[in-house]
Amino acid sequence: MKAILATSNGAQVQDIALPQPGPQEILVRVRAASLNRADLSVLASKDGRVMGMEWAGEVAQVGSAVTEWKPGDRVACSGVGAFAEYALADRGRAIRIPDALAFEDASAVMMACLTMHNAIATVGRLQAGEAVLIHGASSGVGLMGLQIAKLLGAGVVIGTSTSASRRDRLHEFGADHAVDPAEPDWVERIVAATSGKGVDLIVDQVTGPAFNQTMRACAVLGRIVNVGRLGGGMGPFDFEWHALRRITYSGVTFRTRSVHEIRDLTAAMERDLSGAIAERRLRLPIDKVFPLQDAASALSRMGSDAHFGKILLTV
Repeated sequence: MKAILATSNGAQVQDIALPQPGPQEILVRVRAASLNRADLSVLASKDGRVMGMEWAGEVAQVGSAVTEWKPGDRVACSGVGAFAEYALADRGRAIRIPDALAFEDASAVMMACLTMHNAIATVGRLQAGEAVLIHGASSGVGLMGLQIAKLLGAGVVIGTSTSASRRDRLHEFGADHAVDPAEPDWVERIVAATSGKGVDLIVDQVTGPAFNQTMRACAVLGRIVNVGRLGGGMGPFDFEWHALRRITYSGVTFRTRSVHEIRDLTAAMERDLSGAIAERRLRLPIDKVFPLQDAASALSRMGSDAHFGKILLTV
């Protein structure tokens, strides 16, 4: 089969052996795969692995211990090796998608829904009526965070972006307020939008040197969930403010989770969000679609940061 590998010469199309599912795995005929920023790190590794983290397609074969899936089932999956004609997924890292939902749309939302459902519902413990800030909201994951917050009953939803054109579109995805974090009064604007209280839940995709400002947007007993570090992995930390506000600060990643933990998170996400995904009440804009063999061009577009929404490969 054809697959995209991270090589010393960049993203290369190569013919490799068709993978065979283990007892707990399903083999999926990939129809669409979505790019994520983490794919750029894989590309930079030049380690020869098949690239890609999320895809949608049809089950082609199931492992000996798999009972919940059968060939022909339409699924969206997370895992590794998505940029290929066929990809393996753990049986618990796939969700069922209806016939009416295009593979492209299903692929585009899989990782964003997993990440933001975990950050907002599981770790963030969102309660109905609470104010939510998605810091770095114009990314695909950020746009999904705005929508999930609204879907799960948030009150005021605020998104940040340094791009004026992207801020102008955040309301399409559930933002009540869009704030430029490059402006000196951005924290004050967020506090004012919450009637002086501050935000109950912050999903932070920025961190870095601005983290103390982010904390100052937080309400007493607020929660901050560290999802990304687009602003850098290091920065000062105001322990006094953290204590005075009694802020709960949590970090999340899928890289240190067991397969059983990810199965549980996938099941929780599907339980809470599958209806909205099927009805396209949770959606992401498609920026551009490339054929599999043009994966290098797709990755170049992602690296240029010129896109709004998801970049896809079709197979």
